[in-house]
Amino acid sequence: MLTTRALGSQGLTVSALGLGIMSMSHAYGTSDEREEGESAATIHRAFELGVTFFDTAEAYGPYTNEELFARALKSNKGQRERVIIATKFGFRFDANGVIDGMDSRAEHIREAVEGSLRRLQTDHIDLLYQHRVDPTVPIEDVVGTMSDLVREGKVRFLGLSEAGERTIRRAHATYPISALQSEYSLWERNLEPRIIPLLRELGIGLVPFAPLGRGFLTGAVKRAEEYPASDFRRDDPRYQGENFDANVRAASAVRDLAARKGATAGQIALAWLLHKGPDIVPIPGTKRLKYLEENVVAANVSLSAEEMAALDAALAPEKVSGSRYNETRMAQVDR
Repeated sequence: MLTTRALGSQGLTVSALGLGIMSMSHAYGTSDEREEGESAATIHRAFELGVTFFDTAEAYGPYTNEELFARALKSNKGQRERVIIATKFGFRFDANGVIDGMDSRAEHIREAVEGSLRRLQTDHIDLLYQHRVDPTVPIEDVVGTMSDLVREGKVRFLGLSEAGERTIRRAHATYPISALQSEYSLWERNLEPRIIPLLRELGIGLVPFAPLGRGFLTGAVKRAEEYPASDFRRDDPRYQGENFDANVRAASAVRDLAARKGATAGQIALAWLLHKGPDIVPIPGTKRLKYLEENVVAANVSLSAEEMAALDAALAPEKVSGSRYNETRMAQVDR
């Protein structure tokens, strides 16, 4: 069973590893590859293995991912009291459900939260994130509205996603922030110079998404053009051309260490994150039972100081080739 970790200093406690459920209905693969029965079985098995922290968002689908989780939770009675549900607001959608901008105005936040509560079939959200920083709305106003929802009992704890230093400081000064969700892994280290020290100064936990490098660290990857048009990785610069070749070489260090230790590459990548500090709770995403069970074992994998240093060096930022997002997506990151 998994141990627990604290996110922030406001009393939020979660399992040491969470489960990102986005891929069960969004971004990776095609709709034909998504099977709700297996997704539900994966969520149920996560309960059994001690996973209490589940990550979704209104944007995943949109909307359908929250509904999927609600159905799985409802069919496993008695779990709501021990489950921490994290969801997010912050995007505007067109008539076809495509994101067409950001919207963190107070009235939109309230509308989004009411929608999430309805879809999740719950009376409260445990951890509410602003999905991306909206440059048109002062963060003090955003957090002010979010804190009102806490006082109303609809939300328990607050978080930010992909926020920069200045935004984090201003937000936390308005109302305590418990967690920052951002991409962090062996092959994406942009948080290390300034963001992680700031989080520790303020007592904010870190929730890394894409902790397996979108599959690169496990070796289960193909070139960008081999993915369907609906798959996020087709437009990922790190999967394209010479970037792909360079990144496969860099990630081989993870697979080599895994072979020596009798672990999987994914377990090594997750163990590296868990060894980076007790305030870090990765949320590896999967829709497959097999990978969930592999990921949970990572909590029992021990890495020596020498092994950690070797991994740090092998995947130092200068050895990873290409931006983590295309230009459009990078423009949404508050850094």
